Amino acid sequence: MSDSTIVTGQYVQIDQTPASLGARVLGRLIDTVLLLVYCAAVFGLWIAYMQMTGGEQGAFGSFLILSVFYLPALGYTFFWETFNNGQTPGKRFLGMRVVMKNGDRPTVAAYLFRWLFLLIDMHTSYVGILCIALTKNNQRVGDLAAGTLVIKEKDYKKIHVTLDEFSHLNHDYQPVFPQAERLSLAQVDLINRTLTGGDRQTRPERIRQLANEVRRFLGLANNGTADEALLRTLVRDYQHYALEAAV
Repeated sequence: MSDSTIVTGQYVQIDQTPASLGARVLGRLIDTVLLLVYCAAVFGLWIAYMQMTGGEQGAFGSFLILSVFYLPALGYTFFWETFNNGQTPGKRFLGMRVVMKNGDRPTVAAYLFRWLFLLIDMHTSYVGILCIALTKNNQRVGDLAAGTLVIKEKDYKKIHVTLDEFSHLNHDYQPVFPQAERLSLAQVDLINRTLTGGDRQTRPERIRQLANEVRRFLGLANNGTADEALLRTLVRDYQHYALEAAV
């Protein structure tokens, strides 16, 4: 099952694939086992410490010690995903990673939302499992609240490279030429090749001729914009519309 399609700078479409329900359940089981081992080890150390000190630290001291040691267990998912680039040990073992729906790395706030909704997802009614099974992109309640996906690791590297190619575009980007949406893939490829290749001596003339052709084709007035600046802006505007259509 594929989610949103992202278009690269070479206009190659890439689909990010959500991790399956089975993989996510198995990943959670692996993390649960590791958590139980950690908690058992901490509890064993606490018992040994109590025996050595005769329990002289009192009830408050015991509570404080247990809180400090068990805090990492309480925030297990949040800490691992935040500081390990979207992966708990279970996710890493199974080749999964948390990303934003558009392929970006999640923010700390997104990881926090996923963690806060974990109690709902792990309720005895198996809300999380039902949500993953019934949603298009295999999202649990925490994913829906945070706008995240758990995807296959093999897709993440390709998506990350794709987003780097579009680093000049952001959510606030406003296209300069709406007519750029009318350009074809072949036409944009020709513009890119004209801007980046060919003989340096003939480059200015080729850019001038192509800019004039593009102005005529799109019905753009010659308002004094430099030919090269016009072509580069049209490519960026085209990328903006391509991304909008793909998401």
